[in-house]
Amino acid sequence: MRFSLHLMSVLIVGGLSVLPSVHAAQQNFAAIRQAAETYAKQQTAYLSGQVNITVGAIEQAQLAPCTKLQAFLPLGAKLWGNSNIGVRCSQGAEWTVYVPVTVRVQAPVLVATRPLASGQQLTAADVTLQVAELTQLPAGVITTVQDAVGKVLSSGVVAGNPLRQDMLRAPILVRQGQNVRLVAQGQGFKVSSEGRALSNGAAGQQVQVKAQNGQTVSGVVQPDGTIEVQY
Repeated sequence: MRFSLHLMSVLIVGGLSVLPSVHAAQQNFAAIRQAAETYAKQQTAYLSGQVNITVGAIEQAQLAPCTKLQAFLPLGAKLWGNSNIGVRCSQGAEWTVYVPVTVRVQAPVLVATRPLASGQQLTAADVTLQVAELTQLPAGVITTVQDAVGKVLSSGVVAGNPLRQDMLRAPILVRQGQNVRLVAQGQGFKVSSEGRALSNGAAGQQVQVKAQNGQTVSGVVQPDGTIEVQY
């Protein structure tokens, strides 16, 4: 019995001696989070406004030490609101983890100062800038007064609501049947004449015009209402 107990003790001690150490080196998770944060700051440096980046906790796992970390954005992901950044080990081990990241952007947006009706041409008194969280708003919100004043609303807006690019259109400068001035120009020449617009058009749009000689030509509406025809 004494021999058996002694043998058992030897076997137990010998078995423990070959088990891996519970204190074996592991990857520093703080370094992974730092790699994700640095990458997020680099990728959002172009954004206007005050950018705030919050890196979340990483799902705990045993990772072998890595000598070179590489952060990347998963396919189809976007650093806007709640997202994830991948961090892979490119030297020293083989693993990839995903780090939750929240990107918030505070910036001025244009809001209506009063109820605005569809078809209304905006003035500076109709809008004002108000700081808002861009990641919580629809895409295409307007951030400068200059981008809205003079434009025409295609839909009504409630007071305090932000304005979007798809709500606005350029005002009609040329209307069907209106007499217009044609400016035809090409290599080494420029000629002005009169014509009659065959369609409506805003600045930058193409319209058809019937010239004085009866010919129908296409030209681009200029900010002053003239029609420019290129040859």
